[in-house]
Formats: sequence, structure tokens, C-alpha cells
Amino acid sequence: MKLKICGMKYPDNILEVGSLLPDYMGFIFWEKSARYFDGVIPDLPKSIKKVGVFVNENIPVIEEKIAKYDLQAIQLHGQESIEFCSELKSKIDPSIEIFKVFSADENFDFSVLKAYEPVCDYFLFDTKGKLPGGNGTTFDWKILEKYPSTKPFFLSGGIGIEELDSINEISKTNLPVYAIDVNSKFEIEPGLKNISLLKKIKKCHTT
Repeated sequence: MKLKICGMKYPDNILEVGSLLPDYMGFIFWEKSARYFDGVIPDLPKSIKKVGVFVNENIPVIEEKIAKYDLQAIQLHGQESIEFCSELKSKIDPSIEIFKVFSADENFDFSVLKAYEPVCDYFLFDTKGKLPGGNGTTFDWKILEKYPSTKPFFLSGGIGIEELDSINEISKTNLPVYAIDVNSKFEIEPGLKNISLLKKIKKCHTT
């Protein structure tokens, strides 16, 4: 199971997090976010994939951010259509991964996923809340027992140290959980990550 650390903002903190060698590091390009990123990404180890997080953005802007920040993955966190994802996929380098986010609760309709399978590389399940993400709460992972796809997915939404046991349990199932995505529960303030907490999850994550 891979580790994604999202909502990075400050260069020195980015370097500190980079030293922990997460698999993915996320940068939010949605201006309404408290973790909105508009700075300079310092040089990171090549093994870390930089993810640009977008909410209902237009494709030329996404292309501009890919070029400016040398992004290796795109996370679509809005109501992006199948047609939008298909067009984006056709216009960007095929090596760039596309994550399509779905806000999950007990009423989530898993049948919507099938049409997205050909136009994205991974799904990402986040907690349904007032904001597109960063709500700091988990959803009931039992609903994932209904997951009908073989497409690997990221598990997100308010994951903290206290969820480690549950993560270990879900990793033992047949669900294709590709990665966990952490953010707000590992912060000192929005965008500033708590390195000591991240070291704990990194240690548990790799043992």
C-alpha cells in the first residue's frame, strides 16, 4: 500500500516531508483551499510523484500547471465528467496518472464508477462534506464492501494515527486499496505538516 501526503504548502516543510520518501506528494491548485499552493516546489527525490489537485478546472490551466511544476499525477476533485477525463487523458503525457475522486457516504452509488474506468488510472474515495476535500472526517469504510471494480483506489478522508488498525484490517481484504492519502490529521496548521506524526505513520506503513 502506497502513501500519499497531500496539501503541501511551505518549501522547508516540503523538503522535510520529502526526506520521509512518501510515494506521492499532493499540491492543491484550488484557490478556495486553505492549502492552496502558488509557490515554488523545491527539488524532491525522483521517487516521489508530484500530484496536482484540481477542482472543476479547465484543461489549459491543468496543462499549464503540469508544465510549470513537472507534475506526475493529476487529481480531479470536482464534478469532472467522463468526457472531461477522456479529453484530459488524450491531451497530457500518457505517463501522467489521473486520479478521479468520489465523495463517499452510505448513499454512494457505486454504479457510476464503471464508465470512469477507461479514463482514469485510479479512483480516490474521500469523505462527503461541505468542502471538496480536507474536511478532516472519515467515512464508514464498510461501504467499500460493495466496491464492484478491480480498479485500484486511494483511501482518503480524515485519516489519522487512530485509523492505523483499520487500515491494517482493510489491507487484509481483497479490496484493491492502492494507497492511503493523509492530510489534515497530520498538520500543525493548514499546509504545514507535523513531521513527527508523519514519521509514525510512515514507520507503521512500511512494517
